[in-house]
Amino acid sequence: MKTDIEIAQEAKLVPIQEVAGKLDISSEDLEFYGKYKAKLSDELLEKTKDNPNGKLVLVTAINPTPAGEGKTTTSIGLGEAFGLLNKKSVLALREPSLGPCFGIKGGAAGGGYAQVVPMEDLNLHFTGDFHAITSANNLLAALLDNHIQQGNELNIDPRQVIWKRCLDMNDRALRNIVIGLGSKMDGMVREDHFIITVASEIMAILCLSEDMQDLKMRLAKIIVAYTFDGKPVTADDLKATGAMAALLKDALKPNLIQTLEHTPAIVHGGPFANIAHGCNSIRATKAALKLADIVVTEAGFGADLGAEKFFDIKCRKAGLRPDCVVLVATVRALKYNGGAAKNELSAENLEALQKGIVNLEKHIENLQKYHVPIVVTLNSFVTDTKAETDFIADFCKERGCEFALSKVWEFGGKGGVDLANKVLETLERKESDFRVLYPDEISLEAKIETVAKEIYGAGGVTYSPAAKKELKRIAELGMGDFPVCLAKTQYSLSDDPGKLGRPKDFCVNVREVYVSAGAGFVVAVLGAIMTMPGLPKVPAANHIDVNENGCITGLF
Repeated sequence: MKTDIEIAQEAKLVPIQEVAGKLDISSEDLEFYGKYKAKLSDELLEKTKDNPNGKLVLVTAINPTPAGEGKTTTSIGLGEAFGLLNKKSVLALREPSLGPCFGIKGGAAGGGYAQVVPMEDLNLHFTGDFHAITSANNLLAALLDNHIQQGNELNIDPRQVIWKRCLDMNDRALRNIVIGLGSKMDGMVREDHFIITVASEIMAILCLSEDMQDLKMRLAKIIVAYTFDGKPVTADDLKATGAMAALLKDALKPNLIQTLEHTPAIVHGGPFANIAHGCNSIRATKAALKLADIVVTEAGFGADLGAEKFFDIKCRKAGLRPDCVVLVATVRALKYNGGAAKNELSAENLEALQKGIVNLEKHIENLQKYHVPIVVTLNSFVTDTKAETDFIADFCKERGCEFALSKVWEFGGKGGVDLANKVLETLERKESDFRVLYPDEISLEAKIETVAKEIYGAGGVTYSPAAKKELKRIAELGMGDFPVCLAKTQYSLSDDPGKLGRPKDFCVNVREVYVSAGAGFVVAVLGAIMTMPGLPKVPAANHIDVNENGCITGLF
């Protein structure tokens, strides 16, 4: 079969105004970025705000494995299938980061015949949103260090600077650096750090902001450092709010592109789910709900990360109420969770499947705690056997879940019709009674422990002395009612990537805590997770090129 990029490059795209027409959007409400990309205007969002909401379908998955799950591919194929069934549907997805694109994971435009296009544009610079976020983040860092250099009127303690610079690239050498070396005019010497752009608080702020006024209010609250007497210093104290907002003015507008079958796709924002809150922007999701009858959105990585944060952070803050959850799994991934070797996943192995299906079982149990109807789908591979798929189907039905096979990678929308019909039946027959996992008023420690025990299955939580101290300070600053955003490995329900399946009798360790005051949540970093990833021994970048005709190759 052709590669993803070959399929995408052979696709016959239609002008973006034709795609917009499916959502009753006129050309006057688009801001064009070439023929096939556009931003939705503020005027469109304003005049559609009183439209009735469509149905919101969240796509999530089991814990990712090297065998692959295909969550984004399934999301895209499901959206295309709704189109084939003459439903007015739209996708609401995240933008990909350059880091994994050139690292090990690859891009995030779907795969096979279920992709959003133009694939190369989306995976690379797109409409410049991530560059704007990076620039705003680093402008704040520059203003902070300049303030210290120019007399330090705010009495900032250089040892308590917590704002990090960012870059949308995997570069482990920038995790811990020293700045200000050279002459006196080159700044104060201090230790500094970089995070990847998708972990930046400004990325979270952009994705959680309702409009420009809300964006500026959130930017102003960012805590960048503490003074010598322990008082927080904010972006507004540095008079940085207006300039950052100016850089983010266009990035705040959602982007519109299309799938291979010309289904509209609103793609906006891109926080990672393992180290950030993992959802596309509130603006994009709310716009989609006003423009279509069915909105298909996704949350990053497994349901223990992306779905939990979608529910407990995004839905809590935006007042969203999802109507259905699609949980994606593969036979191969479940066998891998059951101990099968990566090179043996193509062979039928019911014993490994029976052992590994406990991972799916835990995700089903977790999602049921939010009282939203669940449809489990198997992203089908040609090596799957009837005995294996029947076993999984029976397993899901015994637990009160609907089940459908998905073949969208191979057949596009046609391969997702069974899944789409199952989702439509679920929307008609089952009422969502969505509720968040924990209330605002309990302590931050209680929130962390609720997620760790209820969602991960941990027996307990331990804290480093620094994490304990920071939790106490955050509560004293009046932010103890914030939700929590737990940063941990995506490969396991625990904080140890080597513990597959459904680990039990483990503790998670909170090694670091910090507040994202503008975003409105508290981040707890578990285990060895890094907020600036590194490149693998053989990066994907080694295989990416441009030929003499300007055609990009090797991107996946």
